Amino acid sequence: MIRLYHVALSPFCRKVRLTLAEKKLEVELVEERYWEQQPDFLRRNPAGKVPVLKMDGMMMAESQAICEYIDETHTDAPLMPRDPAARYEVRRLCAWFDDKFNAEVTARIMGERVWKKVRKEGYPDSKTVKAGLTAIKYHLDYMGWLLEQRRWLAGDVMTLADFSAAAHLSCLDYISDVDWNRQEAVKDWYAKIKSRPAFRSLLADQLPGMPPASQYAELDF
Repeated sequence: MIRLYHVALSPFCRKVRLTLAEKKLEVELVEERYWEQQPDFLRRNPAGKVPVLKMDGMMMAESQAICEYIDETHTDAPLMPRDPAARYEVRRLCAWFDDKFNAEVTARIMGERVWKKVRKEGYPDSKTVKAGLTAIKYHLDYMGWLLEQRRWLAGDVMTLADFSAAAHLSCLDYISDVDWNRQEAVKDWYAKIKSRPAFRSLLADQLPGMPPASQYAELDF
């Protein structure tokens, strides 16, 4: 059995979950409070980060390396192109979202509005949240520019670049921090990728004490 040590609203874990689901691979999900740095978890990954995937007798870390391994060992529904230039573009965009977008947007907004609450680390810093909400506008515009020229972010077929972007945006969408009306092309792209069967398990995620923003309207204040 494949086992994934993960956190529900981690974009890096979500990227691995999307890849596994797209390949129709069954996985046991194990919630891991990695910030507690438990000895058992540190033995699985001395870096102390999620995701960690147990598969094929190996314990694997780092989401990009994990996803490429899955794609190379399960060749149905490929997520990486064969052409070197196209593969470069996918990797470039994966790095864009996992490094630049994460640092400028996801870590700021999710860190303050979600993880501080989960870890009981105090109240959100409004300046940090505001910086993230400002930065996301630039990223949405860049995505819109890409999608004016391509059917998907990295080209004419869906790739791991789309999963990387969707993993981050789906976390932010959970707390309703994406202005989907800013770029119609991005809104259409997200609707298209969100409708894929691989996305279903992500839509069922819930953090205790923090329901998805889409449910707030149903609550009786």
